[in-house]
Amino acid sequence: MQLLPCFASLVVLLLLWTTTAAPQRAGAAEYLVGDVGYGWDSGINYAAWAREHAFAVGDVLVFQYVSTQHNVYEVTEEVYRSCDTTGGGGGDGVRVKYTTGYDRVVLAEARGYWFICDFPGHCLGGMKVAVNASAAQQHPPPPAAGGGGRGVVIGASALPLGLGVVVALMIIM
Repeated sequence: MQLLPCFASLVVLLLLWTTTAAPQRAGAAEYLVGDVGYGWDSGINYAAWAREHAFAVGDVLVFQYVSTQHNVYEVTEEVYRSCDTTGGGGGDGVRVKYTTGYDRVVLAEARGYWFICDFPGHCLGGMKVAVNASAAQQHPPPPAAGGGGRGVVIGASALPLGLGVVVALMIIM
């Protein structure tokens, strides 16, 4: 019966290992563009906001704004840089127009996304955001409370392997 304390120690170590090994993210994150209290509005540093987040395929950008004062256009990188949606270059470069005041945009593929407000002067005043969605989910786990909607699950191979070790030890005893 000297194996019992050793077995208990192994079980504790195994449980610690399976809950920390190979964390993977579950589900897509949802981001309020500009964060709570601001949303999609003028006077916000959207470049700094985008740098604070790592976006992945499946994530959702939520643009919340007053629809009589703003809109959201998904545009090409060229239009994003110039803020010119008039189409002077042979095609307007506007991919999608959103105008509801609460628009949810799914980042459906791994690529760059560029958004602007097309109200006069808003884009040139900085009301634009660029995000890059990666195919690999490289985000850190979310904060314990509040957070961006991502959870951490036990690694796919850690739990079965750990349970196998426990069963093997029980058979030996």
